[in-house]
Amino acid sequence: MELAESAHRGLQELADPDLFDCKAFSVFVKVAFRSLLSAHSDGAVLGDPALGHIDPTILKHCHAAATTCILELVKQNADKSTISTFLEDLKCDGERIDVFYNEFQKNKSNLENILTSIGRCPPHVCDASWRLEYKIKNSHVHKVNQPSYLITLNVEVRCC
Repeated sequence: MELAESAHRGLQELADPDLFDCKAFSVFVKVAFRSLLSAHSDGAVLGDPALGHIDPTILKHCHAAATTCILELVKQNADKSTISTFLEDLKCDGERIDVFYNEFQKNKSNLENILTSIGRCPPHVCDASWRLEYKIKNSHVHKVNQPSYLITLNVEVRCC
């Protein structure tokens, strides 16, 4: 599975038993899935007391990597062997793979529903309005001579 280098680094940090013990890993995975499924879980990763001993920067980096990985696995309809191979390449042990896979199976159908509701094509632009402003001087009476454009795109509203 192809992921960005920063996502790989974040997942490798997540697999490190020195940073995330087994309990913290389990809590982190549950929080990552919950943040994808719930619109009201903005501070869930940083606010969980079981993850309080971990640096917030590392938590944010690992959370971004984990959610990227989860969405990519759902998009590819990954099975257990694919997930196991991917996580083993990141140096995850068997217990962590089982925790991740069990949580993945519990939430897979809900995540698929969310991904299918997003759609596959961008909205169709049906109108555009624009305005050109030319700035001659700024508030300090310095000569600027700089154009600026304001473009507004109107898209068609689709009823589903």
